[in-house]
Amino acid sequence: MSDLKTGSLKNCYVVELPRIRAPEGSLTFIESLNHIPFAIRRTYYLYDVPGGATRGAHAHRNLCQLLIPVAGSFDVTLDDATDSQVWHLNRPYLGLLISPMVWRNLSNFSSGSVCLVLASELYDESDYIRDYHEFKSLQGRK
Repeated sequence: MSDLKTGSLKNCYVVELPRIRAPEGSLTFIESLNHIPFAIRRTYYLYDVPGGATRGAHAHRNLCQLLIPVAGSFDVTLDDATDSQVWHLNRPYLGLLISPMVWRNLSNFSSGSVCLVLASELYDESDYIRDYHEFKSLQGRK
């Protein structure tokens, strides 16, 4: 597995989570350090996002995340200050792994969508980079 600390889009990818299908419904589970390359220290979810709203607009210095569309769909734009890429997430068994030092924007939330976020660290405001110019500077790019 790649070094998640490098702040590159090469370290951001879709993770296919286990699915158990049955006539009465499907089940997906996630195990720390098995299905994802970090221990889960915090879990939260985004919901009731108004049409046209954007979430994110920041990077993290050390935190890794897995974003899962448990209901509906949304787009995630990732940027490492050199390249950017957009992922459309719409399956609850597929999560997007985001490494540290990658800028993220979430947009195009469908009605009723829910984004579950699994994080490698507890909340720490000092881990956030909320200014894109500062982010580019920290990445060694002007």
